This record gives sequence, structure tokens and C-alpha cells, in this order.
Amino acid sequence: MKGWNLTRRGFLKASGIVGGGLVIGYMVTRDGPPLPVADIEGALTPNAFLQLTPDNMVRFYFPRDEMGQGAMMGLTTLIAEELDYPLNEIEVLFAGAHSAYNNPDFNLQGTGGSTSMKVHFLPLRQVAANMRALILDAAASDLNVSRSSLTTHDAQVIAGDQAFPYAQFIETASAAELPESATLKPKTEFKYIGKEIARIDGQAKSTGTAEYGIDIEVPNMHYAMVKRCAVAGGTIKSFDAVPILATVGVTDVVAIDSGVAVVATSFWQAKKAVAALTVEWNLPELANISSQQIKSDYQQALQDEKGDSYSEGDITQGFTAASKIVEREYWAPYLAHAPLEPLNAVVRIENGEADLWSGTQFPGVAQGLVARYAGLPKEKVRVNSTFLGGGFGRRGALTHITEATQTAMATNKAIKLIWSREEDIQNGFYRPASLMKIKAGIDERGKISAWQATRVGGNLTPSVLGVVLPGVLPRVPSGITNLITGAANSVFDGWSIDAVSIEGLIDDYDFANKEIKHITVDHGLPLTFWRSVGHSYTAFAKETLIDELAEFAEADPVEFRKQHTQDNPRLQQVIEMAGQAMQQWQNELGRYVGFAAHGSFSSYVAEAAQISIENGGIKVHKIVCAVDCGQVVNPDVVRGQMEGAIMFGLTAALYGNIELENGAVKESNFHNYPILRMDAAPTVQVVIVDSDEAPTGVGEPGLPPIAPAVANAVYAATGKRLYAMPFRL
Repeated sequence: MKGWNLTRRGFLKASGIVGGGLVIGYMVTRDGPPLPVADIEGALTPNAFLQLTPDNMVRFYFPRDEMGQGAMMGLTTLIAEELDYPLNEIEVLFAGAHSAYNNPDFNLQGTGGSTSMKVHFLPLRQVAANMRALILDAAASDLNVSRSSLTTHDAQVIAGDQAFPYAQFIETASAAELPESATLKPKTEFKYIGKEIARIDGQAKSTGTAEYGIDIEVPNMHYAMVKRCAVAGGTIKSFDAVPILATVGVTDVVAIDSGVAVVATSFWQAKKAVAALTVEWNLPELANISSQQIKSDYQQALQDEKGDSYSEGDITQGFTAASKIVEREYWAPYLAHAPLEPLNAVVRIENGEADLWSGTQFPGVAQGLVARYAGLPKEKVRVNSTFLGGGFGRRGALTHITEATQTAMATNKAIKLIWSREEDIQNGFYRPASLMKIKAGIDERGKISAWQATRVGGNLTPSVLGVVLPGVLPRVPSGITNLITGAANSVFDGWSIDAVSIEGLIDDYDFANKEIKHITVDHGLPLTFWRSVGHSYTAFAKETLIDELAEFAEADPVEFRKQHTQDNPRLQQVIEMAGQAMQQWQNELGRYVGFAAHGSFSSYVAEAAQISIENGGIKVHKIVCAVDCGQVVNPDVVRGQMEGAIMFGLTAALYGNIELENGAVKESNFHNYPILRMDAAPTVQVVIVDSDEAPTGVGEPGLPPIAPAVANAVYAATGKRLYAMPFRL
């Protein structure tokens, strides 16, 4: 690799106060696997992220994945700012799989949890500032002038009235010591951060030139689809491949872990053949379960009151002090993710090496899965990342990578595996269903004196571990990874509470006396993270009861929330801002307003919804959203993510529901698992707090408040409270 001298600098260290003082180190050693960056003659490659070519082009190896959330725009903005390089001229490439690109919050290479800007805001700025300082040092040496006499502007070093391209100093910079802690720009000098700038990936996406996994084609590629059991966990009893192999275009029919893979020379041939394939299955216990049984089991568990609990203050004393006690139950169903681009992967294994092309949220895990099932060392697997046509957590569950790899190994062919929409909805991973009970008391002063919340349902952490561990530990036998997953299940069923299962139920407000309880009931449907994770259902329960308590206290719902957020000033501020913004709607005839607020992913959001009741249904007209996500890198990205999260959350609140019948998912496509259409989409006004706090998440925090805001508006319109999603009048 030209321009990299490991004897002079073995690592680049970029540190900043992230996540409570976490120090991030990017380590690249002589003994480690080589960086997956281009080998360009004469280029300067001072770290894992940046490369300056002899023609003065900067390449940024983007360490996260872009699934519509704007991370590519945001992180490239940081590089352009500190490197003083034109933002729209940076060549952005998806980084390959390497530990240098690990997400510090996960300790592995992954995108999710609204972490991209939070963990990279200071470190990536430092990476770029260090490279700029290196070029200035080299320029001072080459020009024989003092370092302090030089400055930069748009990829040029300025010396008096002369301008020199950065690339002119590559040779000297390559032999110089890389600064580790160059001074970062003050906010007053920003020309990109905080400004309204069109997204750099917008043109490619709007013209159809952006490359997604589903677009990939390689020579001699074959298409595969998999026949899976309709009930999750079913295994093959028998199948007859003979008639399917006689079908035009079909080349192989092979058993793999998840079912029977049919391989053909075209996607349509594979799709028709897999539909005609008959498989007998060994059915799991889930085959005896339907949705009504699940709800009944949850209800019974709630009555039995066995589970793990955590408390602060004195909950008994809190209820004793209450003049009014309210107890309510809330239901949230299983949900599918339904990203626009169905799951897909291309795997080619030849000459002791493998290539993977796919858009995933965890490239490092994907690399490990290919290595595991191809029997290769991880360093022999190249991960070629692409744009993701939506993720929402679904592209973190990588069973499709396993399927493509096992099929490629069994057939000795380059395989492109595609899931249909029906397969993704009926055979995928789901947001867990939840039954929640909240019991709360308010005293004579209208203050909440006690808050007791219980959630019943499956846990996410063990389920996600079961999917991730085989890729994280590709050389560890499956028996051991299964043992670890089983241990996690045991820990969260009788020993401890899985934080993501109950997050948001007792947070946000000033509850002196509070108790959280979790009761694990899991019927075996595969579970994974869904946009905003636990907050997606806990906010609905918490915020609708807060509204009800405000009514019992004879208080304005906005003022009631402000009174109970004295210890949470950032949430209090967005409550006030959204409350002020919604005042303009109060007197519109035939329309009603509801309010909700919630903190998640270190951001704070308050939303007001204006609705009417039309033809027996809920029509949402307007939403105002106030958000505090710390320092804003691009206001347009923040607005877009708030709008997108609101629409995603409205889809769940109004329509989202996965039903089981004899263990099988009944819904199959958008005709019976609908998404919000344009004619039902409300106008959205986003108000962004001007903040100097460290940037936090925007991909998910806009979702949790929307369902309770609409539910509270429905109460204002009808006098009836909603206790279950999706909403039915």
C-alpha cells in the first residue's frame, strides 16, 4: 500500500468524549489483516479512512452503512469540514470489513441504534484534522516556510498569494510523522457543519445509479430461493427434488439449514420452482400457537406476577400518598420491518477465497458468517458493501447471508439469493409483542407519587445474540454459541431484566417512587430490533397514561409534563416548544389535538398530532415535532429522519399487526400488511433545538411519541381511550 509506512506509524489514535468519556482507538498493526483500501500508486493513506491520490482526489472510506438515514452525508460533512476539502468532491466508498471500522458502541462493525453521528462526531473530525495538519507540515518543509504562515482553502495550501494542491506534498507527507491531536475547528468557523446542504447521495438515488445489493451481478451467477417452513423453527422431514430438477432453468435443489434451496439460471425460474416444491416438515411447538393463545398466555403471566423487578424510592409509600390510583393495560403486537428492498446476497467462493455483495447493518458479522460456512479464514472473505434499501433492524439479522453461503458451497456456483416480499413478512424476524401494565398514583397536589410498570413478552438480547455470535465467532463450534445464547436466555428469565425489553417505561419523568418489572414469555417466533426497539411500544403505554393522569389532576397535558420534567430540562424544553407550536391548531373546527413526549437514544422529542374522525377512521392531518439531538450537522437530515420516523410510526399505530395462526404468520404482502400511503400522510413541522451538546441519534427518536400523540388526540375527539395497537375505533 503506497504512502503507508508501518515502521513510522503503527496506528492512528483519534479520541474524543463520546458516550461518557469513551476513548476510541483505531489500531492497525503489522500483524493484523491488511486494510481493505485501494492500492493506488503514489497515494497518501495516513489512516483507515482517508486517502489522497496524486490527482488531488480525496477518498473517504465510509465506516457505517447507508440505509436512507443520512449517515453518509453526515460523516462526510465532518471530513470535509476539518480537512478543508469541497464536500461534493469527496469520493465516498463503503469501507470493507475490518476492525478499524468498528462501531465503538457495539465493539464490532455495525450500524444501528442511532449511533453513527454520536460515536464519530469527534473521532472522524480528528482523523481529518490530523491529515490536514500532516499536509501543512509537509508543505512547510517543501516550501521552506514557517508552518504558521500557511493555511488551506478547498484542497489547496495557501502560501501568501500562491495556492498549491494538497497532492503536491504527498511524497514528503508520506515520510513525515502523523500528528495525533491536531486542533479542531471552532464552531464559529464551520462552513459545512450545521448548514443546509443537499445530500451527496441524493443524485445517485434519484437517477437510479446508486448500487444496492439487489442490483449486483457477477459472471456465471445463478439465482437461489429457499423453501422454508411456514412455522419458524421447523426442520426438513423429506422432499422430492426430482420433478423440480426437471423444470426449465433449474440446476440444483439442495437442503440447507433453513430449508431447501432451489437454484436456477434466472430469478423467475427459481421463484416458480420453489413454489412448486413440496416439503414435509418436522414442526416445532410454535405450530400449536395462535395469536389469541399468545395474548392469553401474556395475560396469565401478568396475573401470576412472577418476574424480575427493579425499584427506586418506596413504591408502597408512594401509593399510600396517592389520592387517585389508576391502573391500565396496553397491547402492542408483533411487527415486521418490510424494508423497500427485500433481503438479498451474492456469494462467490473460488480459489480458497470468497466475495460477498450485500447491504447489511453488520458487515463484520456477515464476513464471519461467510467464513464459518465456507470453511475459510475471515481474512479470505471480502465484503463488498452496497447501499441498503431500508434497514430498521431487519438487515442486522443475517440468516440470508448464511443461506447464500451454504447454497454456494453445496452447488459450487456463484449464488444470488433473493427473498420475496412474502418470505420477508412470513419467514423473517419481528418486533416482539408486548403486554404492559402501568399502575400510577397522583397526590393532592397533582404530582405523580408512584409509578409501577410491568412488561410481558419475549427478550431481544438472547435472540439477537443467537444470530450475531456465529458471525462474531466463526471458528467457535455452533454447540458453544448455542450454549452462550441459552445462558443469555436464562439470565433474562429469572435473574436480570433485558434493558431493551423495558426501555422507556420508567424513564423521562420525575418519579420519586418507581418500580419496573419484567415477565419473560417467549413462544419462539424469531425476534430482533425494530426501529426504536423497546421505545416503540413503551412510549405508547407511558404517554397515554401520562395524559390520563393529567386529566385526573385537572391539568393541561403540556403543563403537566413540564411539571414532571424538572430533572430532565432537555425533554422539558422540547415539550414547551412543541406545545407552543401546536397552539395555532387549537381552534380548527372538527379537528382534535393530542400530545406526547419521549427521550430515546440520547435525544429528546415531543410531538403534537392533529386528527379528525372520518368515515369511522382516524385521519391524521398535521404533526409538529420538536427535537433536541444535540449539535446538528445537517438540519435537512434531521428533518428528514423525524418525518420518516413519524410516517413509520404512524404505519405501526394505524395498521401494523402480525397475526399467527397455528404458528404461521398470516400476513404476506402490503395488501394485508399495509404501509401509510401518500394520501394518508400528514404534513409535518419539525422544530430543531439549537444546541451545543454532543450530537446524538436522529434515525429512531422521532418514532416513539407519534402513536401516543395520535391516541391522545383520538381521546380528545371521541372521549374513548385507546389501549391497543393498531388503533381501532
